[in-house]
Amino acid sequence: MTARILIIEDEALVAMELRFVLEDLGHEVVGTVSDARSARMLAAETDIDLALVDIHLSDGPTGIEVGRELGQDLGISVVFMTANPGMVRSGVAGTLGVLSKPTDERAVQTTVDYALRRREGQPVDYAPPELQLFG
Repeated sequence: MTARILIIEDEALVAMELRFVLEDLGHEVVGTVSDARSARMLAAETDIDLALVDIHLSDGPTGIEVGRELGQDLGISVVFMTANPGMVRSGVAGTLGVLSKPTDERAVQTTVDYALRRREGQPVDYAPPELQLFG
């Protein structure tokens, strides 16, 4: 299953590595942005299946609100990727969960697969152990 994925990450090296992993898995990365404004603009004009969202962006800790907007308002599946998972411990409306950084290629692959299967309404037996689900 291929998907259109948006990466919202302010660390260029992390974003580039994530892009390579996703493209190697056969997904289309529709964009890589580092701030809330750019994320909102791209999401408003692009068809996106999944957004991988860091919490701390170049304009501050704006990732939580962006994730909520993408999930609730635009119906995009959202997974947070952060070194600070405690900031979203209680969950964020409209989003699936959080993957702690640093992470590895396998965790990204299983998390993306899980998120996309849920999006498509396919049965999923369990979430990847690295993904902390909300609600």
